[in-house]
Amino acid sequence: MDGIRLGSSYTWASARAAGVTRRQVERDGCRIGHGLYLSSAAEPTVLERCRAWAQVLPPEAAFGGATAAVLLGAPLAERPRPTVVLPPHLVVPARRELVGLVRTLTPADLRVVRGLQVTSGAQTFLDLAAVLPPHELVAVGDALYRGRHLDADSLGERLARADRVRGVVRARACGPLLSPLAQSRPESVMRYWLVSSDLPAPTPQVPVLDRWGEEVAHGDLGYSDWKVLLEYEGRQHAERDQFRRDVDRYSLMGADGWLVLRFADQHLRGPHAVVERTRRALVSRGWRPSQR
Repeated sequence: MDGIRLGSSYTWASARAAGVTRRQVERDGCRIGHGLYLSSAAEPTVLERCRAWAQVLPPEAAFGGATAAVLLGAPLAERPRPTVVLPPHLVVPARRELVGLVRTLTPADLRVVRGLQVTSGAQTFLDLAAVLPPHELVAVGDALYRGRHLDADSLGERLARADRVRGVVRARACGPLLSPLAQSRPESVMRYWLVSSDLPAPTPQVPVLDRWGEEVAHGDLGYSDWKVLLEYEGRQHAERDQFRRDVDRYSLMGADGWLVLRFADQHLRGPHAVVERTRRALVSRGWRPSQR
């Protein structure tokens, strides 16, 4: 703004104090809250919007819930309103642009991520257990494991002191199902559907070995005892180079006797297709319900 540097976000007061005129603020800034602006030059990402809000929130505040999950790299759609967690003793004016949660947290329940105070992976998982269906909660938990924001010890410790907390029953049920090996949300969702069915639990990232014992490929999910693999095909698999690599992988898998089931986004609308096709494949390879 005419040589005045305000950063990607600013308050009305800080802009005016720096000598920016009312017209300049109105022309440059996108208002995201009372007296709070995001520069039109900045991408309106969750990170940038949270950095803006951090300027007007008390130091004790932390970003939590779905907002914390996105900041920690979990596969959740961005919510229009950031979620902010405040301690019970703190009284602040309500802002309709924010979702407020009141929590009694310990230092172990908080982290600093890219300069922002957010709830820890374990606390975020517990908070989301109250609002997400189990398959989506497992996908978030897997992503937190994958990003090293969560592990069995930290989750166990947090859930051990979460009696009567909303969502704790679901969190305790889904916690043991989490795996750092899952590479994507679709893999996590499919694994949850299979684990919660009457089928055997699949193994993530199953290695496919050649006759000399060398790994030549791997499957997203699979059953080594019956040589059945499940693969999720995202958009990247349509790219020319990836498509050629996939053809080679599937040929190697088939040559060694693996039956490969391939799924895409239309199969993630519900568990039926994944579970029933996997059941048929396992039965064709000799599995029986008594072997679960």
